[in-house]
Amino acid sequence: MQPFTLLIKPSGSDCNVDCTYCFYKCRPAEIGRGRQRMSEEVLEKLIKDYMQLRFPLAGFAWQGGEPTLMGLDFFKKAVDMQKRYGRSGQEVGNSLQTNAILLDENWCRFLQESKFLVGISIDGPKEMHDHYRIDHSGAGTWDRVMRAIDECRQFGVEFNILTLLNDVNVLHPDKVFDFLVGLGTRFLQFIPCVELDAAGGEVTDFSVTPEQYADFQCRILDRWVEYGPAKLSIRDFDSILSYYVTGRHTICTFDRQCSQYIVVEHQGDAYCCDFFVEPKWRLGSIMETPIEKLAACGVKRKFARNKTRLCSKCLVCRHLDICRGGCMKDRAPFDKDNFGRESYFCEAYKRFFDYAGPRFMQIAADINSGRLSREL
Repeated sequence: MQPFTLLIKPSGSDCNVDCTYCFYKCRPAEIGRGRQRMSEEVLEKLIKDYMQLRFPLAGFAWQGGEPTLMGLDFFKKAVDMQKRYGRSGQEVGNSLQTNAILLDENWCRFLQESKFLVGISIDGPKEMHDHYRIDHSGAGTWDRVMRAIDECRQFGVEFNILTLLNDVNVLHPDKVFDFLVGLGTRFLQFIPCVELDAAGGEVTDFSVTPEQYADFQCRILDRWVEYGPAKLSIRDFDSILSYYVTGRHTICTFDRQCSQYIVVEHQGDAYCCDFFVEPKWRLGSIMETPIEKLAACGVKRKFARNKTRLCSKCLVCRHLDICRGGCMKDRAPFDKDNFGRESYFCEAYKRFFDYAGPRFMQIAADINSGRLSREL
């Protein structure tokens, strides 16, 4: 069986902040609201079945909502179970995507000792971050996130940064870049926000436009090349660079098929993708069906094949091999069943690939010749 990663949402959509742009606010109510918690029974079943697949690297990506709402003891139990059900020589990778507000000395000691890779969500300097990332009382969260970052540094926790691009910070690529690099991390990830209003079905005001996204990416590329590609990893850029070096992408956005992971919700229900947690793409329950069967079932195969449903504009595009139509969620924002539409970001991708292609080719040539090492 082809190895896959688990994207686990132990607290479902439950969160301790109230971000204006949260994608759960644009989803139907039946996806879940309020307090949601994974039981120890579901946790043990999940870890036992997955570890016994004996993948060389067992990847657990803990996300939400906000996964730290589960409490520290939950993750200590998870690590103990991974050790109990693992096999000799089997490597385990844990990542935790968090708003970081609950991280303190005890959390940081555990995360460092257990070698968790922590992804911290921060949208830039204080005025940009606090514009949308607020708590349930309407107060900004930047100060609390920065305190948590200081704790991570103090205890040697490995962390990277996830920045959601919205209509505010996307206009200031230089300020965002300078601030994030100043945090001391060597790994950045930018995700463009595009959501539809749940009521009217129109693109929300906080979403980025294709033109804004192209401008941002081109400028960030300039800054990355100037700063030094060997010193800084940017997730999308790494995947494109991997394509130029090896012919293969490292992220599903530009891959040929969507099959790198499955999502497991707090009650054990499994889905194809975090952006398609809906009845049509439910694979089943890990409490009823072995996880390897869920990962190989017909629904999962059908979903993976949908990535190949490209519109005629894609089929004649000069960037087809490197783009592959982009993420399926951006192809069908107005019609969840029509994966054959062009991406919302089509024009942004074309502009960026035209602008960036020669530079990526040069960096790839430097890597292949040994003139550049990227051991980040």
